Amino acid sequence: MNETSNNTVTDERSDLLETLAKHRHFLRFTTRDLTDEQAGQRTTASELCLGGLIKHVTSTERSWAEFIQRGPSAMPDFKNMTEADFAKRADDFRLLPGETLEGVLAAYEEVAAVTDKLVADLPDLSVSHPLPEAPWFEAGARWSARRVLLHIIAETAQHSGHADIIRESLDGAKSMG
Repeated sequence: MNETSNNTVTDERSDLLETLAKHRHFLRFTTRDLTDEQAGQRTTASELCLGGLIKHVTSTERSWAEFIQRGPSAMPDFKNMTEADFAKRADDFRLLPGETLEGVLAAYEEVAAVTDKLVADLPDLSVSHPLPEAPWFEAGARWSARRVLLHIIAETAQHSGHADIIRESLDGAKSMG
């Protein structure tokens, strides 16, 4: 039976996309009414800023969506990354000169649309690929598209919480409460 013809699976896709949309909303909501300068400001002991968090979540979602389609070749070769590679990767956590909050939010919307279409069109959420070699992945592990989507949701939710703390430290605004 084709997975998309099963109502339970269709409901599963809807649940995954609805949950991801909710957490994307909370992440974006933390940036409401901010200037580019505020979006790039560090307000805690962390290196994180709101614009950088949006960039990071965008980059992470893009990479994992590509992983669903192409497998580990879509991911960086972590075991051979240099200090310069890691420094460049750290730029995903900052709003760099010339970048705007509007621009990073637009890029996030584009990536979200691609991911949503991928989830809707993917013939089978059980398709899996081996994870790339990296110190933070279990050796020999495989992740299904379903598991990757759950990871994207978890990343987005976690960073929404970080964003809420950064925003509250910035000007007292909260996403909830």
